[in-house]
Amino acid sequence: MPKLKTNYMGLDLKNPLIVGASNLTTKPANAKKLEEAGAAAIVYKSLFEEELELDALKLSQELDEYDERHAEMINLFPSIDHAGPDEYLYELQEVVDAVSIPVIASVNAVKKTMWVEYAKKIAQTGVAALELNFYYVPSEMDRVASAIEDEQIEILEQLKKEIDIPVSVKISPYYTNTLNFIKKLDGAGADGIIMFNRLFQPEINIETEQNEYPDNFSQSDDKKLSLRFAALAYDNIDAQIIASNGIHSGEDLIKILLAGSDAVQVVSTLYKNGFGAIPKMLDELTTWMDKKGYKSIEDFKGKMSKKNIKDPYAYRRAQYIDILLNSEEIFKFNPQH
Repeated sequence: MPKLKTNYMGLDLKNPLIVGASNLTTKPANAKKLEEAGAAAIVYKSLFEEELELDALKLSQELDEYDERHAEMINLFPSIDHAGPDEYLYELQEVVDAVSIPVIASVNAVKKTMWVEYAKKIAQTGVAALELNFYYVPSEMDRVASAIEDEQIEILEQLKKEIDIPVSVKISPYYTNTLNFIKKLDGAGADGIIMFNRLFQPEINIETEQNEYPDNFSQSDDKKLSLRFAALAYDNIDAQIIASNGIHSGEDLIKILLAGSDAVQVVSTLYKNGFGAIPKMLDELTTWMDKKGYKSIEDFKGKMSKKNIKDPYAYRRAQYIDILLNSEEIFKFNPQH
């Protein structure tokens, strides 16, 4: 029987399949089911600073709703401080206590001071690691790329000084030079790089002329971007590589490992196919390894990375040009017919 064990940021995982941050990981009962299904680790739903601020505003408005309706009423309710991250931390602690597999926390803050404050509180819950969810969509045309990158590097460096658990960074692919930024994160002490965030994109309903936010589930083809960058980064950084986005089957998992990823994060396939997708993917991986004669993941991890293949253009744009120039031969296509 092939060994599926792998190591992620110093954490010994029984296999390379991690459940990514989502609502699926917020309840202890669900966490137990994911563990029983075979998940090697879970990432607890991200703590978003904006959500806490909106909750605080909503509570304030609800408490003030009846204030000063009569002259005698200055404040109907006593002053109540919003719980802030306390509720999140309490529920995170419940999940940590419910399972034996590693639980990784995730945080996305706005202000630099809050990244540190939240991270220090989260580290006290007993989580195995922290994931920085660098979800950022620039809305100012005058802000240069270097300012955004420098701020995120500074946040990572500060957090590495403040907490003693491994810290990974989940990024989008939309940096000017994503590989260069990955190298900077590696140099700043990132223990892992997750490729990539799946950003929620707004849609417009032309009948109601309002914004809509349809489901954001990935498709299997979406993994190609993570596959490309895993293959390019493999053996070029000390941080470990985690692929995310578009990994729905055992075949997807195998391809990503061949490219050079140490492990993967899955979410959409669990929403679409249920928790049974986990053992199915692991069975497909085991069957393939048996067929190929691989005894461990280390036997083939990165075999198809840029470093280990002969074709220097495989992960560059040049092959697209080759296809265009040779399309008649490749596709047996004649536009005159």
